[in-house]
Amino acid sequence: MKRRKKEKMLDMTTILTEYGYISLFITSFLASTILPLGSEGLVALMIIDKFNIYTVVIVASVANFLGACTSYYIGFTGRGLFINKYMRISDEQIKKAEGSFKKYGGLSLLFTWLPGIGDAIAVVGGLLRYRFAQFAVLVFIGKAFRYIIVAYIASQY
Repeated sequence: MKRRKKEKMLDMTTILTEYGYISLFITSFLASTILPLGSEGLVALMIIDKFNIYTVVIVASVANFLGACTSYYIGFTGRGLFINKYMRISDEQIKKAEGSFKKYGGLSLLFTWLPGIGDAIAVVGGLLRYRFAQFAVLVFIGKAFRYIIVAYIASQY
């Protein structure tokens, strides 16, 4: 049983690393939109497997940023059903994100990388019609910072 599980894991690892940057882009994009998954593991795996660390960070950051832009757009258009049903962002998460905006203003966008509330922060940015140019700068900085930290830690192995 353990062997089969290990073989499946190796197969998934092989698939993801063979498609390298394409799989990283897709995973990072989706991790910031509708799917509850993280891209940090793939970033670490690729760096450990000696992919170019700078390219990995850039691809992951850009893709994750574009996913956040999608969330912003969904919030901007006010598609409540889509937010609750498909993105699985609860009204409670939206309220927490709105509270974050009230307390910290646009700086809360630096934390769109956080699990659980990050997607809600991007959606609230759209709901509140936060200026997109400022949204883009703050979100990209937050996303890139996260991947830089993950890349640094992975490069130590």
